[in-house]
Amino acid sequence: MICSRSSSKLLSAAACWSLIALVGCTRPAPVGENKTQPKPVRVKTVSVTSEEVEQTTTQPATVHPFYRAEVRAKTSGYVETVEADIGDYVEAGDTLAIIDVPELQQRKKIINARITRHVAGESRAKSGVELAKANVVSATAKLAQANSELKRAEAMLTAAEAEFTRTEDLVARKSLESRVLDEVRKKRDAELANQAAVTSAITSANADVAVAKAQQSAAEADLDIAEAETEIVRQQLAELAVLNDYATIEAPFAGVVTQRSVDPGDLVRESSEVGKGEPLFVVSQMTTVRVHIPIPEADAALVSKGDTVTLTFPSFSAEEPIKIPVTRLSGELDPSTRTMLVEVEVENATRKLLPGMFGQATISLSSKIAANMLPARAVRFDETGEAYVYLVDENDTVSVVQVTTGIDDGHSIQILTGLQAGQQVVDAHLKRFTAEQKVTVLSD
Repeated sequence: MICSRSSSKLLSAAACWSLIALVGCTRPAPVGENKTQPKPVRVKTVSVTSEEVEQTTTQPATVHPFYRAEVRAKTSGYVETVEADIGDYVEAGDTLAIIDVPELQQRKKIINARITRHVAGESRAKSGVELAKANVVSATAKLAQANSELKRAEAMLTAAEAEFTRTEDLVARKSLESRVLDEVRKKRDAELANQAAVTSAITSANADVAVAKAQQSAAEADLDIAEAETEIVRQQLAELAVLNDYATIEAPFAGVVTQRSVDPGDLVRESSEVGKGEPLFVVSQMTTVRVHIPIPEADAALVSKGDTVTLTFPSFSAEEPIKIPVTRLSGELDPSTRTMLVEVEVENATRKLLPGMFGQATISLSSKIAANMLPARAVRFDETGEAYVYLVDENDTVSVVQVTTGIDDGHSIQILTGLQAGQQVVDAHLKRFTAEQKVTVLSD
């Protein structure tokens, strides 16, 4: 028991000294003693500068063939042969397929028979014209003969009149007997009657000539009708030949067959409506391609023909970008997308660029704008991709300012909002800064 009591006293004393020591370690610091402050970080700053920069717009781009034709049939029938397949290169006019149309051949035979009949009609009409011309010649000859007879009759009448006058004078002077005068009178009257007959014959001959000429005109008209009917049938044959040509499906231009939807033995029907039904073939010209770029409304008015376009394609990421001028632009906005179509033509001799391929196009717009610019190294980005800078005020105090960026050429970045020209921001630095942090700005 004595040993235990002594041990208890020793433990109590040790606990008391330990408490005293602990209280002594935690006593307040003397009045006037200062805490240690961190030194300001030394930084270099750059100014926001206002510069005239070339504006660009970057948009998606799509490759299209220079020409694309959906080939359809203009006649109905069964496919006899298919001469081209997917991937084949064809020249303009090359045969793609042949359609068998037997009814066209039968119609051709019928029309040829009609032509033969009409040609025979032409020959008959020509003979009629020749006969009518001969009748005109005959009637004209008869008229000439009648005119000659009239002249002879007039001469005979004149002689008879003269003889009658002389005889009448002689009878009046009693040099001849009156019966002689009667004989001469009868002769004169006979010549008068002959003249009247010849005059009547001339009238009849004139009528015959008129009739013959009318018959000739009628025969010539019949010939014209026969020739016209023959020409109509010949044109029907030519039309049939055109329809028969449609039975041979040909390539409209040089290109590649990108689609084929017909096989030998298929029944095809005439279709002249573009875009209606499945085409037999699709031919695309790809030695030169069109790249379509939709430009938003905000940039559409700034694009001009000849502006430089930089094209990149994910399929050829290791290759140099293609730089080419704007070839043409539509000049209007698509109401559904509010974009304007811009087109560039790209040589594609190796057919590396395939229709439907997507890429990216950056267009250097012809107009320049005044922009607030910072070196790219002075702009930071957080985990969400938002841009910010460390703004340093006149008291060398840092502020973390969120900014909106624009043009980025890899060296400088346009600051759209958040800063004004002349303000100072921390240049490239490994340290992260906090708001209200003091820095020491190093002079250049």
